[in-house]
Amino acid sequence: MLRKNIAIDLGTANTLVWVAGEGLVANEPTVVAISAEDSKVVAVGEDAKRMLGRTPESLIASRPMREGVIADYQVTEAMLRYFIGKVTGRFQLFKPEVMVCVPAGCTQVERRAALDATLAAGASHAYLIDEPLAAAIGAGIPVSAPSGHMIIDSGGGATEAAVISLGGVVVHKSVRIAGNKIDEAIQDYLKKTHNLIVGDQTAEDIKIKIGSATTLAKEEKLEISGRDLVFGLPRSLVITSGEITEAIRGPLMQIIGAVKAVLEDTPPELAADIIDKGIVMSGGTGLLRNFNKLMTEETGVPAHVAEDPMLCVVRGTGLVLENIELWKRSVTTKR
Repeated sequence: MLRKNIAIDLGTANTLVWVAGEGLVANEPTVVAISAEDSKVVAVGEDAKRMLGRTPESLIASRPMREGVIADYQVTEAMLRYFIGKVTGRFQLFKPEVMVCVPAGCTQVERRAALDATLAAGASHAYLIDEPLAAAIGAGIPVSAPSGHMIIDSGGGATEAAVISLGGVVVHKSVRIAGNKIDEAIQDYLKKTHNLIVGDQTAEDIKIKIGSATTLAKEEKLEISGRDLVFGLPRSLVITSGEITEAIRGPLMQIIGAVKAVLEDTPPELAADIIDKGIVMSGGTGLLRNFNKLMTEETGVPAHVAEDPMLCVVRGTGLVLENIELWKRSVTTKR
């Protein structure tokens, strides 16, 4: 194959790249570092993430995606060019075909921005697919069957809850609350309760290490460091998992609220199917400890986490790209 087919899950927190016939080739943070003088890209992905909050004035490290959509068009285009170049190499006879996934709830303007950025980054043909549909396909759900399946894709910037039947999205709701808002809730809690200011990466570490959606039977502790709000000096502190459960309850309940809104709008026939099959959770936030338990308690519908939840969307996007003729009516395209 001279032309490569590339599927990209352009997430707020991580960007995953899948090549047809090869599988996953890149999984890096969605962070770009550019030079302040000439706007040249200095680093992308893991290298750029290490620079977050640590750059001198001559460098700007930023996240070009916010709440699941493109916030900085030029930086996103540069990042896409980097990932496409990484896959195709320097010398390419034919430009690749690229499929990018977008939140089902994003506007026409946001969709056009994603298509244009992909074409400008070096694609011969750009496709867009709705994230919940891609996640469902990647999670191994038989989406073409005439029965209802519910998927929740919760990443870094946005959460999508959707009911899928006959190869399309029947009902969906998108809330711009996910992993990043949970990190912010942890930062706010530490600021208000302990007068301690911590960075984004520390908040994310706390969430991963001792975060839980429900109270743990055996409480866990973690020592963290940050800046004292009153004296402005560095300070360490020991926090418990119970405190973090309390701190993150707000954003989790907002996500569950979106799921309930979708269930309320679901046609009765499909609702009966969902009770039987349960809710499938994908995306990085689905990995939060006991989140599926809290979801089951609050909605009354059994919820379980998909296998490899972080890879569901990109795997589904790759499968659609490999069988594009079958999925023509589910994708948007532009040359």
